[in-house]
Amino acid sequence: MLVLPNRREVLIRPIRPEDAEPIRASFGLLQPEEVRQRFLYSMKELTPEMAERLTRLNPKTEFALVAAEPLPPGEALVGAVARIAIDDNGTDAEFAILVSHFISYMGLGRYLMTRLVKWARGKKVERIYGDVFEHNLPMLELAESIGFSREIQQEGQGLVRVILTLNDAKAA
Repeated sequence: MLVLPNRREVLIRPIRPEDAEPIRASFGLLQPEEVRQRFLYSMKELTPEMAERLTRLNPKTEFALVAAEPLPPGEALVGAVARIAIDDNGTDAEFAILVSHFISYMGLGRYLMTRLVKWARGKKVERIYGDVFEHNLPMLELAESIGFSREIQQEGQGLVRVILTLNDAKAA
């Protein structure tokens, strides 16, 4: 259990298949910009298939955490999701984090990111990366504070790739 600065209690736990429906239901509570920053394009809903894919992981190559109400999976409202997946090359892993505006700016992003980094280290991943919109300053600042470096992505797309090389990273 983690108590946020606003005194809300959230349970940080691995994502479960039972979370698919609550995640779909809470998708409508997200602001369009939150969705765009996570998925890199606008979406009006999270389809049942997408929710199923997000919540059913291959434990050898994928890891995801949620910050949820302290209720059983399937009943708890999910306020944040952090995910990492090892690429086919076996040495790189892509991360993505979405923290709802209801609980943003309370340290959850940092906490979740450090857990993803720790998991990746345990899997002997060499590099973690994620694509972030250049105007998503909170995520860019968080990544930089943990030791990620920036690399401009896809000219004209407004994306920055943040990269953390684990063998000489000091974070997490």
